[in-house]
Amino acid sequence: MVILQPMPCMPIRFWDDPDGSRYKAAYFEHEWADGQAPGVWRHGDWVTVTERGSLVIHGRSDATLNRNGIRMGSADIYEVVESMDQIAEGFVLGVDGPNGAYWMPLFITMAPGHTFDDALGDQVAREIRDRLSPRHVPDEVIEAPGIPHTRTGKKLEVPICGVLAGRVDVSLDPRSIDNPDLVDWYRERGRDHRW
Repeated sequence: MVILQPMPCMPIRFWDDPDGSRYKAAYFEHEWADGQAPGVWRHGDWVTVTERGSLVIHGRSDATLNRNGIRMGSADIYEVVESMDQIAEGFVLGVDGPNGAYWMPLFITMAPGHTFDDALGDQVAREIRDRLSPRHVPDEVIEAPGIPHTRTGKKLEVPICGVLAGRVDVSLDPRSIDNPDLVDWYRERGRDHRW
């Protein structure tokens, strides 16, 4: 989604960004298929325009999964996983590692009264394969103590990808996260992963 006219929810600046460079990089400095588009706001979400002219927002375009050159949306995987009675929520990430490695874990939280085991992990993989494709099947299904969201409920896919990859430049304000303690849990999972 790109925005060609000003809209009320656009931030006018970022905290601790006196020269505006982070703000410009986040929304205005992007490569387009046909070159640069100076001054065009790139919101960063994939959208579908319905027949009525309304928009369905599918999620972050920069959080798109890219396995072996095949681009996939996390929303498709969430639809399958979160339709299962045993699972409360899913969180799939595409993590770029060293030397071109790519890791696609699926973190899940359990619905009340259900527990995670290997059989459930296998069932999740089968459901995804049957309803989507073999390429959508995650490398691992991992039970998580929670899924980190912004205070407005958006999953923190892009920053947690950076955390799992061990990047030190990931900036997360604990005040903007519904459960900031989860960030350390995900950081540990990234350290434990064997590339």
